[in-house]
Amino acid sequence: MPLIKTVNNKTPQLGEKCYLSENATIIGDLTTGSQCSFWFNSVVRADVNSITFGNKVNVQDGAIVHCTYQKYPTTIGNNVSIGHRAIVHGCTIKNNVLIGMGAIIMDACIVNDNVIIAAGAILTQGTVAEEGYIYAGIPAKKLKKVSPLLLEGEIERIADNYIKYANWYR
Repeated sequence: MPLIKTVNNKTPQLGEKCYLSENATIIGDLTTGSQCSFWFNSVVRADVNSITFGNKVNVQDGAIVHCTYQKYPTTIGNNVSIGHRAIVHGCTIKNNVLIGMGAIIMDACIVNDNVIIAAGAILTQGTVAEEGYIYAGIPAKKLKKVSPLLLEGEIERIADNYIKYANWYR
């Protein structure tokens, strides 16, 4: 059974058709849209501030989503994939975003629509990722434009695949 924990009288509120793996952990003031998925060893901890997800957000194996006490909630839009072992902390992620495996998004960052954050990239505090670009490196820098092929072939495909995978496990 996944760990769903109430903290400070706030219990996670999940939208329709969400999937939680047996060892996913979701805590506190979390609200999600529909068709979100929380995979093995993922942690979404909304204990010190709120976390809000849109529709079709997948938090892959070992990823962590948190927020910052009295400063930065975490807001995630629609069609967002958070790769294995990524950390998303006290930031805003807009729509159609792919966060690569092991990437780190720090406090006060804004990741605009149609962005890919490469595997292992680190967005330092307050970074604004411009719409339609790939960011890579430590610290992450704008690399190149996201092509229509990447938008459809990676960002949309991965978000849709995680809905399919969730159905395998139900």
